Amino acid sequence: MPDVCRAPLRLGAPWGPGRPTRRDREPTTPAAGQLQLAGGCLARVVTVSPGPLIRVEGQPVSIRCDVNDYMGPREQDFEWVMSREANGQQMKIISTFDASYSHTSLSKRVASGDISVLRLRDNAVELKIAEAETQDAGFYWCQTPSTDSVIGGNYEAQVQLIVIANTLKVSPQTPPAVVPEGSDVTLSCNVTRELTQPTYLSVTWSLKKEGVSEEILTFGPQGDVLTGAKYARRYADGAIRLAPGKGGLFELVISRVTTSDEGIYECNGTEWTHQNGGKWIPIVGSVKEMGTVAVTPTGQSLSVKASSSSSSSSAPSANPHLAPGDKLTLLCAVAADNLPSLSLEVSWLADGRDLVTMERGGVVISNMSAGSGRVNRREASMERTGADEYRLAVRRVSTEDGGEYACRVRAFIEKGGKSSGGGGRWHMAAEKTSNAVTVKVSQIKPSFTLDIETIAHPEMTSEPTELACRVTNITQLPVGGRLGVTWEHIALPGATSEPQATHSIGSMDGYGNLVPGAVYSDRLASGTMSLTRVQPDTFKLRFLRTQEIDMGQYVCAVSAWSVDSRGDVAKTAERRSSPLTLRWEAKRPSLNIVAKRIREASVGGATFEMSCTAVTQNLGQAGFSVLIQSQDSLESNVRTIMTLSPDSIMQHGGATDPNRRDSLVLTKSGPAAFRFRLGGVQLSDRGFYWCDITAWTKQQPGQTWTRAMSAESNKVKIDFQENGPSFSIAIHSDTSTVYPWQTAKMKCSLRVSGASPMTDHLAYELRWFFTRLRGGQTTTQVAGVDRFGVVGKEFRNSSSEVSVQREDTHAYTLSVHGAHDSDSGEYHCVATPWYLSASTGAWTQAGELTSPRIFLTVRFAVWESLKLPLLYGVSASIGVGLFSLVLGLVCAQCCCRNAGHTPRSRNKLMDLEID
Repeated sequence: MPDVCRAPLRLGAPWGPGRPTRRDREPTTPAAGQLQLAGGCLARVVTVSPGPLIRVEGQPVSIRCDVNDYMGPREQDFEWVMSREANGQQMKIISTFDASYSHTSLSKRVASGDISVLRLRDNAVELKIAEAETQDAGFYWCQTPSTDSVIGGNYEAQVQLIVIANTLKVSPQTPPAVVPEGSDVTLSCNVTRELTQPTYLSVTWSLKKEGVSEEILTFGPQGDVLTGAKYARRYADGAIRLAPGKGGLFELVISRVTTSDEGIYECNGTEWTHQNGGKWIPIVGSVKEMGTVAVTPTGQSLSVKASSSSSSSSAPSANPHLAPGDKLTLLCAVAADNLPSLSLEVSWLADGRDLVTMERGGVVISNMSAGSGRVNRREASMERTGADEYRLAVRRVSTEDGGEYACRVRAFIEKGGKSSGGGGRWHMAAEKTSNAVTVKVSQIKPSFTLDIETIAHPEMTSEPTELACRVTNITQLPVGGRLGVTWEHIALPGATSEPQATHSIGSMDGYGNLVPGAVYSDRLASGTMSLTRVQPDTFKLRFLRTQEIDMGQYVCAVSAWSVDSRGDVAKTAERRSSPLTLRWEAKRPSLNIVAKRIREASVGGATFEMSCTAVTQNLGQAGFSVLIQSQDSLESNVRTIMTLSPDSIMQHGGATDPNRRDSLVLTKSGPAAFRFRLGGVQLSDRGFYWCDITAWTKQQPGQTWTRAMSAESNKVKIDFQENGPSFSIAIHSDTSTVYPWQTAKMKCSLRVSGASPMTDHLAYELRWFFTRLRGGQTTTQVAGVDRFGVVGKEFRNSSSEVSVQREDTHAYTLSVHGAHDSDSGEYHCVATPWYLSASTGAWTQAGELTSPRIFLTVRFAVWESLKLPLLYGVSASIGVGLFSLVLGLVCAQCCCRNAGHTPRSRNKLMDLEID
């Protein structure tokens, strides 16, 4: 190929001199290898729709043309020419820039718009023929005038158009106008055409409702199937399927139609061509209405009727009247126009509640729970006796089985087709309930009399009591009937705040279950009372230990129970006995406690011991709990020192010092006697001591204790005079004012007078306290030291620290290091002396001593905080001044050494030049 990249192209009008014509250019095609010239220059590429194009006479035709890799203006111009033969004479059709370009034979069609060119983009147009004619068949060229600076690529592209006659025929068959719900509908449509070119057919069924069509299924053009969005699931289930046909016959079967399938059905036949490049193009289509289909709802034809047939007679009865033990039979008849297409769920209702249900698959399910007051599910059965009949049978009815029975039917239609194997989805088409059948069951009540008597009568409280209730003259008790009993107690007048209060002791129902009353539930659960049936007609009530509150009147109420059809028992009759009075002479129990001093503590450190004895009357066997209590005086608060439970479990009271628990002993010395011992008595132990004893009883071994009564003993006093030393306390501080970060010291001194013990026989326990305000009530402990010398510090919300130092035997110093303003306030100390008693050899605690209060002030020292900064500032100022003076003198001496001075010339210009 010549090097045309350097050959300039004369620019001017698109079709002026210098424009290469088609004959002057080499024939080119849009092949990939010819898209670019040698040397890397861009080459123009013109492409049209891939052909050949097969179109139908009278249908629109569109041929697209694109140009790429061109130079010049962005918007390109296009010309269309055609020839009926491949090498025949060309005919100008239309141009994008020349209105007079069209051939005279085509100018009218162009002017009317039958032939037009539509610009899609700057480099793309589309030739459009509104209605193709047979004479339009031929070869079409799309040409683009050159706007490039160099010549390269192709400037035209060719495609063949084939126009065939419209031979498509769509002939639908009219479907049935009315179909019952659940049946099948076949939609037949015949689609044909004369095969002159390789074209293909497709058929589409659609349903039109209120003027809007929705596609159901499309078959073709290449044997593929496309379903509408609402029908995809039904097609997958097999409810919509294609039936094979011959000679252009296409059939669509819709199974199990519902009311949603009503409407106008249409058949759409389409002829397709497969264009080069794999694209399917519809070339002609025809839509025909098949007809209107109406679906009759199942609920309009569904009917349900219930009837009855007693066990004693085969003749049906509208409202049967049965006796207990008879068999009840009810029939349910179902009718519908499309009954074979329906799947039924049948349920029998008793007074509006589900009794038994037969599901669609034939499985029978009982819906009544045990004890629901309805027919026993073991006695109720249901079976299908015919295609349209269901029977309910109840064996051995009882009075509770009476009521209104009805039959409920739910009709289902399977949404899945026949090919789904019964695994499709189900749609409930209708539900109806039959008329109600009233069933009556009569019951004959039994008759009997009652006798109540005393078997064991108590003579006093705590003795056993036994009552018996016997049933006689029993008549009309049904076979399998049972008896139950209820015992009631009526208190004597004045025994309780309620006049003639009546309480239920307990009852036994027809099953033999014992239901205790609220007042007697604990006694029945513990076994101190028992309620039994010793014979079928005899009941007994027994108290193992009768209480005073058990006096009064007793009534037994006996009820008759019969067994119903479910095996449950139901109460049919009840009789009450005459009241039986139970009374005895009440002897009040008493409890007396006596305390005696066994060992008297006459001096500090001695041992105190006392005994407490309980004397009871009319109480029987009892257990005792003991509380050892004390008080400093008869008006002071009572303290509990030790306790002992009825099971001999000892505990210390809250008033007991944990360090002295080893000195306290409380033991049981007899069945009703106790001994308390306090070793190493102190001055703080002086006061009154006594025993608080509570008597407890048990109805029988293994049960919990029951409180009977309580009593206190006489009071025993511990009172001794200690001739030991006496103590005094004082607090002192060298100064009452300190500055921040200094140390404040406060000395707590004690003085001993009287019989002064040796130094090793004396110890102190000290505590320091702090109050922020003078005379304030809020006091906090700062530090402390016990009598063994162990120092303890409390948490302080301050930056200072405290320490405790023992100066000598009787003096202790509290130091506050790094005092802070939060340490200002009142300080005082509290001391407890301990000394070794010479008489007993035991450590004795003296009385607690409290010192006076001293006030500590932490001041802010203004001069002390400012004198050092001022001194440093003055010193620095003097030093800087002296340094400046010396520096000035040195500089003056160095710069002024030249003694002679040369006068400057008046001729300043010459001096400057010399310089």
